[in-house]
Amino acid sequence: MAVFIGTAGWNYPTGRGTWNGIFYPARRAKGFDELAYYAEHFDTVEINSTFYRAPEPGLSESWLRRTPKTFLFSAKLYQKFTHPDMYLARAGVRGWDLSRADIDQFRHGLDPLAEAGRLAAILIQFPPSFHAEPATREYLDWLLAAFAGYPLAVELRHRSWSDATEDTRARLDAQRAAWVVIDEPKFDSSIQQSWPGVRGPGSDVPPKCELTYVRLHGRNAELWWEHDEAEDRYDYLYSTDELKPVARAVKSAAAASKRVLVYFNNHFSAKAVANAAVLKHELDQPLPGEYPREMVDRYPELAGRIVTSGFTF
Repeated sequence: MAVFIGTAGWNYPTGRGTWNGIFYPARRAKGFDELAYYAEHFDTVEINSTFYRAPEPGLSESWLRRTPKTFLFSAKLYQKFTHPDMYLARAGVRGWDLSRADIDQFRHGLDPLAEAGRLAAILIQFPPSFHAEPATREYLDWLLAAFAGYPLAVELRHRSWSDATEDTRARLDAQRAAWVVIDEPKFDSSIQQSWPGVRGPGSDVPPKCELTYVRLHGRNAELWWEHDEAEDRYDYLYSTDELKPVARAVKSAAAASKRVLVYFNNHFSAKAVANAAVLKHELDQPLPGEYPREMVDRYPELAGRIVTSGFTF
């Protein structure tokens, strides 16, 4: 199966939910490379840093050098395109102004990945405040056209998009963009998607896109909207029983898609790593690389599934 499983991001060095001392060794040799270490365990990653700044070609080339030639990257689109309020607050500017130069800069930064055949997708992630309205539909069309030629995946969170499934699907199909399936706490305003199927709303209608893109954010409903730290929202560990139907749905999607990308975003304390490993095991995928003993100590469901400190638990 052309199923690639990984996590959203690989660098979580601070906070209560750090990966240091859990997935990454507490004591590191000089020159320890987190991305290279991560790529010993997984075959894809979703790049978070591109959400906060447009990438430089040299950085993309560095990612290529540090990972195997079969390793795939998905990249979040720069927040200037999808989260103007966040961009304005972070950039300290007064007006939201997108230009062709912004598009060209982002494309230029990712071109080394695309030219190497290792750009799995550009993730266009919209916030729940992005509702299906005439102006937003027009903007979505424009944005998809602006990045035509790249594999695209669109994450929509407000239910107004699934309430108008046929229209939304048609817009995505026009640019062969994947409608991202998201697993997260569901509220009245949340987009309506169902498991199994993994094809998004209207799964009975085959999409034109040959890519299936799945993001699992965790199900921490209690802390989803109100939390002390942003990382608290993602403090959730899927049980093996919760992942079994996900595995069945991914197998179904793999039979209908050329490629399936699955990313865990429940990153608190490397829970995404643990769940990605369990899902790989459920899909009978190999689990390469050695894990620190702390992973099994903290997440016993990994026992017997991963190699840790040179031997199998």
